[in-house]
Amino acid sequence: MESTITFLLDGKKTEIDFARAGSVRPTTTLLEYLRSLPSHRGVKEGCAEGDCGACTVVIAEASPSGALRYRAVDSCLLFLPMVDGKQVITVENLRSPSGELHPVQQAVVGRHGSQCGFCTPGFVMSMFALFKSASLPSDDQIREALAGNLCRCTGYRPLVDAARDACGRGPRDHFSDRERDVLEELRGFPRNGFAFRAPGRTYVRPASIDEAFSALREFPRATIIAGGTDAALRITKRRESLDEVVDISALPGLKEAVRLEDNLVIGAGVPLADVPSLLRGEYPALLEALSVFGSAQVRNCATIGGNLGTASPIGDIAPVLMAYRARVVLRSARGKRTLPLEEFLTGYRTNALGPGEIVEAVSLPPPGAAFVRSYKVSRRRHVDIATLSAGFRLELDSAGGVASLVLAYGGMAERTKRASHAERALAGKPWAREPVEQAARVLDADFTPISDVRGSANFRALAARNVLLRFWDDTRGEP
Repeated sequence: MESTITFLLDGKKTEIDFARAGSVRPTTTLLEYLRSLPSHRGVKEGCAEGDCGACTVVIAEASPSGALRYRAVDSCLLFLPMVDGKQVITVENLRSPSGELHPVQQAVVGRHGSQCGFCTPGFVMSMFALFKSASLPSDDQIREALAGNLCRCTGYRPLVDAARDACGRGPRDHFSDRERDVLEELRGFPRNGFAFRAPGRTYVRPASIDEAFSALREFPRATIIAGGTDAALRITKRRESLDEVVDISALPGLKEAVRLEDNLVIGAGVPLADVPSLLRGEYPALLEALSVFGSAQVRNCATIGGNLGTASPIGDIAPVLMAYRARVVLRSARGKRTLPLEEFLTGYRTNALGPGEIVEAVSLPPPGAAFVRSYKVSRRRHVDIATLSAGFRLELDSAGGVASLVLAYGGMAERTKRASHAERALAGKPWAREPVEQAARVLDADFTPISDVRGSANFRALAARNVLLRFWDDTRGEP
């Protein structure tokens, strides 16, 4: 393994040897690094936690089809080794070689989409990623692409109009002219694993599964990261020092999805942004949960395995995955084992990973003839932590009685958890309002929620009852 990373910045090969980089560490964020350069002050720090989008840049890398794929990301959540072998594009790079503004920049000017200007570079980069990936996007797609960027001056109408104007012109620009050259240069970069070791600071980014297990044997207490969107906050917000990190984001085998015996097996390293295209319309409740998960920038980094591995009690997708009876595939040098998701989540921010184990995949069985729904209660639709989340699954018998039921809640306990008392109260009962209301009152036996900044215990208890009633209302009368 090497202590050097290589990437493209300003169209040029850039190398950082952390053994000689002074104050620049592997856990330095891309935002911090760019702000240290005199020519990249367009990227801003607003929140340092992936909420505001002021630090948005675009990362380009080869896709499975062989073309470049452009993704908007929050640079405040990206550790430097994660850009190894990729192209980093900032707002300073958008002008053409002849000095002309990029179409998205010109559209923002034309629509008067900037006032104080602090948020403008981030909006422009989100628009640029949309420009390069979606020809003639719908208004919903535009709003989705911009949902991770906050503006307190213009309102959003001029910015939505600017995105519509720019993206209506098609994706060709001066980046298109250089795409083959960029791909060729990226392919020529070293593909070795990365390792930096110093007293009190270790960061290993293995390039193979064997290297990963070797690193975990050497550093059994290391923090394992995949997308890093959760771990980065420990540095940017809590000012912690991650002394030992094993970064598994470069393992190619974790980024694949396959069908095995009718199960959809999604690699733990698949970004959440890529999951919808794998579902093929078979898991609509999961698709709904993903649509309100963070922002495009966060979903482009966060992974399905990492999201479950954090064992957050308020994770958006754990309840609906539990409703779909997902199983977590764990792997170590000793072999593999598979656990139901409810057994994998063991407590507050704890899971069933053993020494030297990683999450390899998430396995989804066929949904079958069941009603599955996902619900999220939060103060705003996008880029917000849930006060309460839920994933429900219902199967009825031929007489309309409850044959099988999963009521999984997040935000109600120390972990995502099923409401076993309420499930038993409804077993065999008619799927009707009165039994459901009775079961809703039983939820108090399942959960003792806490009060925090997102909601009181009383509000959570009431919301938990109401979403169960909402589920009955959403499914009654359906074939």
